[in-house]
Amino acid sequence: MAPISVLVADDHPAYRAGVGALFATVDQIRVAGEAGSGEEAVRLARSLEPDVVLMDLQMPIVNGIEATRQLVQERPETAVLVLTMLEDDDSVFAAMRAGARGYLLKEAGRDELVRAIEAAASGESIFGAAIARRIAAFFSGAADAAVAARPFPELTQREREVLEHIARGESNQAIARRLGLSDKTVRNNVSVILDKLQVVDRSQAIVRARRSGMGGEERR
Repeated sequence: MAPISVLVADDHPAYRAGVGALFATVDQIRVAGEAGSGEEAVRLARSLEPDVVLMDLQMPIVNGIEATRQLVQERPETAVLVLTMLEDDDSVFAAMRAGARGYLLKEAGRDELVRAIEAAASGESIFGAAIARRIAAFFSGAADAAVAARPFPELTQREREVLEHIARGESNQAIARRLGLSDKTVRNNVSVILDKLQVVDRSQAIVRARRSGMGGEERR
């Protein structure tokens, strides 16, 4: 197989030279060229047609995010793999939105970098361990926030469905038919809902549910 051609885009000549020396010992990777700015990276990618562009984010003239966006639009077959010192959420997600295939920190070791280039060249998305943890934490936090923002987050999804129908004034039998449950299961759900909402009867549950915006859908 032909080696993977890589364009190294970084504004520090010494770092570019170091990356080139690193890959000189890797048979499956060939450095096709070097770029010192985002503008030069885009221009060289057009002429060299590399398989992967290693893209720093902090570069002159055109920054790495904008260069990534242009490259992805012009050459979607070329994978952009961000290699940077920046690990803040804004930088990570800006690069992802721009179309970067992966995101690694410059502290990544030789083996990790080689694996990432191979994965990106084969069409995979790849993130360094530290970045993957940040992404997971971000989405976990977003999911937790979404759950907390819902009315009555203490209810399970099934209990919320039952409460929705209760708020519409439906009987237990009607709810059972709609949700494909037994009457006993619905009765048990209603009992748990009343307990979790700390209300004494169905009428109070309806009032609380409707105040939270539930039960507004038209009955069919």
